[in-house]
Amino acid sequence: MTTIAAIATPPGHGGIGIVRVSGALAKNLLARIFLPFSPYFENFHPWRMHRGRILDTTGEALDDALAVYMPGPRTFTGEDMAELHCHGGTLIVQNALKSLLRLGARMAERGEFSRRAFINGRMDLSQAEAVAEMISAPTPEDLRYSLNRLDGLLGRRTQALRESLETLRAQLCLAVDFSEDEVEALTPRDIARVVEDVARQIRQLLTGTKRASLMREGALIVLTGAVNAGKSSLLNALLGRSRALVTDIAGTTRDFLEESCVVDGLPVRLVDTAGLRTDNRGDLHPDFPLNSVETMGITVSRNKINEADAVVLVLDGARLGKEGACAATCPDATALEVLRQTKPLLLVWNKCDICAPAHLPPLWANTLPCRVVSALTGEHIDELARDIRRLVLNDAQAPQPPDGIAPNVRQAHALEQALAELEELVADIHSGQTLDCCAVRLDTAAAHLGEVTGISCTEHVLDTVFSQFCIGK
Repeated sequence: MTTIAAIATPPGHGGIGIVRVSGALAKNLLARIFLPFSPYFENFHPWRMHRGRILDTTGEALDDALAVYMPGPRTFTGEDMAELHCHGGTLIVQNALKSLLRLGARMAERGEFSRRAFINGRMDLSQAEAVAEMISAPTPEDLRYSLNRLDGLLGRRTQALRESLETLRAQLCLAVDFSEDEVEALTPRDIARVVEDVARQIRQLLTGTKRASLMREGALIVLTGAVNAGKSSLLNALLGRSRALVTDIAGTTRDFLEESCVVDGLPVRLVDTAGLRTDNRGDLHPDFPLNSVETMGITVSRNKINEADAVVLVLDGARLGKEGACAATCPDATALEVLRQTKPLLLVWNKCDICAPAHLPPLWANTLPCRVVSALTGEHIDELARDIRRLVLNDAQAPQPPDGIAPNVRQAHALEQALAELEELVADIHSGQTLDCCAVRLDTAAAHLGEVTGISCTEHVLDTVFSQFCIGK
């Protein structure tokens, strides 16, 4: 393989900028670009930092920096590697990289360092993916799942399951090839027992998929309710900053406003929507009649409710009054529309600083969760954040994954395919299918398990995975 180089630190200014090199020419390139300060320096001592000058191809000094040489195979990529630790100015690291490229290195492609680590057996594909996932982890919980995958927990578990299937397949093939000889053969019940045990363990691995997806991708939470109920104020309160325009004028929010944030450790996309109205002529708000723009905004609001993972129905406590919680049906006509939809729903009685409900939860709310808040003063906003997290995770039936192992989307798809093949295999066994047909299904299931660690991945899959990495990783 050619020797590659890239900047490993993010763009912009910082305390340190790192340029990394991997390949057979790593040490040679380092010697040509680095002039050590020490008069006693004779050669690069492996894994030791040396201080000196970085030089360009003309011998001009670029920076006072540190350099380290790391011989393979016990490196990240499994190859000889070198790193320059420069001052973190954009020009400095770019010039250092240019010098390495002029001396014979090639610019690394996206994820090429990690891809070489995979190719050279330093990590399996699930571990390589975890490198990028750790860097972009939005929450501590997602970071923990990524770290567990980097440690090889998922890879070792799926590899053990794959080996169980391979062993069973070998026994089946032996029974087929030597059916007339005195070879101890597995009974259909023995085969089914092994297959069902592997299937059970795959289901266990898939337990954390939904939760891991929510922790990485986030949930879409739509704030809805009547005009002037305080949806925009509530958005600002949850964000901890003023993002949405707030006025006393009905219909201030004409279009949806989406912001990403972390609510009690759960990444979410909060959507503030135009206030709902049930009166086409604006009879409920005679001073602010409906117009075509606001009508379009209300249509968008309803569409967003249909797209939501969960809905927060904001009630105007000041308008409902203390006794509004004691009625048999909700006095807010716009709320009735939202109450009829089937999305996970959380009621929020807003403006409790003006009027608190006489009964909590409201009698008409039945078993729906409800939280009393004041978006203006911030009262009970922290409790509301916990309610939102609980609503999303409970409805999604997203328990904590066992042993902290949570596959990502690609890995979960491979596991689901393996599971489907094993379930078909159990059905084939009970229907009396021949052993050679069973062996084919075992082979397919094992191949799907191999996709998790990259044993049986195509080049296209590898290209897709590593194209999502940054260039220096």
